[in-house]
Amino acid sequence: MNEYTPVAYDWRDTQLARFIARHGDRDLDALRERAAREPGRFWDQVLDAIDLKWVTPYRETLDLTDGVMWPKWFVGGRLDLVDNLVGKHARATPTKIAIRWEGDRGELRTISYAELAGEVERVAAGLRALGVEEGDRIALYLPMIPEAAVMMLAATRIGAIFIPFFSGYGADSVAQRVKDCDARVLVCANGYYRRGKRVAMLDDARAAARECPSLQHVVIVDRLGIGLSPAVDAGASRLIELDYRRLPASVSICPPTAFPADQTLMLIYTSGTTGKPKGVVHTHAGFPVKAAQDLQMAFDLRAEDTLMWVTDMGWLMGPWMVYGGLMLGATLVFYEGTPDYPDAGRLWEVVRRHAVTHFGLSPTLVRLLMANEGSLPEPAAIESLRIFGSTGEAWNEAPWLWLYEEVGRSRRPIINYSGGTEIGGGILACFPGLPQKPGSFAGPIPGVAADVLDADGRPLRGSVGELAIRQPWPGMTNGFWRDPGRYREAYWSVWPDVWVHGDWARVDEDGHWFVHGRSDDTIKVAGKRVGPADFESALVAHPLVVEAVAIGVPDEIKGESVVCFVTVADRDALATRPWAGWEAELVEHVGRQLGKPLRPARIHLVAAIPKTRNGKTVRRVMRGAYLGGGLGDLSAIENPGAIDAVGALGRAAREGADALQA
Repeated sequence: MNEYTPVAYDWRDTQLARFIARHGDRDLDALRERAAREPGRFWDQVLDAIDLKWVTPYRETLDLTDGVMWPKWFVGGRLDLVDNLVGKHARATPTKIAIRWEGDRGELRTISYAELAGEVERVAAGLRALGVEEGDRIALYLPMIPEAAVMMLAATRIGAIFIPFFSGYGADSVAQRVKDCDARVLVCANGYYRRGKRVAMLDDARAAARECPSLQHVVIVDRLGIGLSPAVDAGASRLIELDYRRLPASVSICPPTAFPADQTLMLIYTSGTTGKPKGVVHTHAGFPVKAAQDLQMAFDLRAEDTLMWVTDMGWLMGPWMVYGGLMLGATLVFYEGTPDYPDAGRLWEVVRRHAVTHFGLSPTLVRLLMANEGSLPEPAAIESLRIFGSTGEAWNEAPWLWLYEEVGRSRRPIINYSGGTEIGGGILACFPGLPQKPGSFAGPIPGVAADVLDADGRPLRGSVGELAIRQPWPGMTNGFWRDPGRYREAYWSVWPDVWVHGDWARVDEDGHWFVHGRSDDTIKVAGKRVGPADFESALVAHPLVVEAVAIGVPDEIKGESVVCFVTVADRDALATRPWAGWEAELVEHVGRQLGKPLRPARIHLVAAIPKTRNGKTVRRVMRGAYLGGGLGDLSAIENPGAIDAVGALGRAAREGADALQA
């Protein structure tokens, strides 16, 4: 596989290269080695680089008295996090834009750092007037609007814990999470717009709130601009509903308070498609430090830059953008709408309109754009853009090359970024100015002691093994909410004092890292372990196929066989030939790519691949639907009808097999 080095980026001018030179390290590998050997010194230098200020300086950088699973970072330190994120920038550059917002229908808003500081102060004072205290939980059920960031920061200001929910959740999913964390306040919108249509949220919020005894207040943001309709049962309800704009304030200001470094900042719940959602705990000095470090070192984000990520506040990348981007003094773009509405060129218009310099999107979104006419931007439309970001899933080579060569014109790096909610950011990344291979990573982010291990826990190169981390880092979760045993079992139960992330990874002969998907998604055919991404990449290399998903299903002879699902670019081609003919051609195509023993048992044509709203493919849900098993929580799924279609294909396959046996 060829290496590519973007022509417009000089590695020597990046903040990471300057960090390496400033601290006397030979190169990036030497910095990684020193960070693992001297973590205290390294993280002290990171705090200096991101300009984190302390009200009370910490006396010890890292305390491992309780072991690597429960590290204590920045012991004794107290910080005013909101002042680091907003206040210091509002004093230095009050008129600088902190947040740009664009709605689904084209509405625009801008908020300066000074305006953001004032709004956070107002809302924090209002929350205190409601009786919200340090450690209380505030649940946020909001779309991508500026008020979401304000509420996060206001909670932080008073030491409350915020919990961001996915804006597409139904009432049951909201209630499940509110009850798990015993939230006292639910902040919701009365709705938002998606593809030009109004999406109501308030009825779901009210239905959820009625099921949650801990809730005392529901704060409603009038996103739709239609006023706030009273609840049908408002007279009998124990809940008090309040207009966000009229939060009571018993004082005109909310005095700043410094909180301990390990104070809980946020709970963020996983999607729960494989069981009860996990409440991932992040701290005041852990999550923001990791987010800012990653943005500075991996994305070269600076104060003069504008960052946009196609995401939702219920996914890690939403809070990550807020806490990391504001820490560095950048401008953030929140985009409420869908990527291809009203047409496939919408995102590039957003980039142009807001002069975005750093633009994050998923490989699935790239495949969607690639398949649509009008999705290739004119050069002037992305003149401001310096860097693409990507996370959430493995790449296929063809979409990566399309984004790099056709859209980016071989000038802009694609910063592939892989980590997770529990990581607080990234494990692996690319770095601007360094060579890239399609879909690869340049290696671990400094400060994350990552490795690829074989079945015996030994380092492995050239073959696929478990992605693991040997030392703690500040952004790692401080356990799961009220469930330390599940945290231990999830990440620390394979080898002593080693975090096993649950991804298959490989380091090639040139030192490039590749992630091959979740290790529990891995398919084992006749004793050979193969990642689903291998089948998917082979299929999308065929000119007919746009997207592909591979799953393993039980097979009496092979142990597992492979079933694939594809969408196609040219449905007219299907009229000239029965699908059975195309299926046979695709099966042979995969056989030529991967070897005959790995030919799929079936390849099904589907109208759409089931995905979450942030573009992740849900292989385990698809497997459960195909086999007729349990599906878990589906509230994060963008297109649940696509899961029903997979289930119908599975039923037809089982009925066909039963008929053959009869």
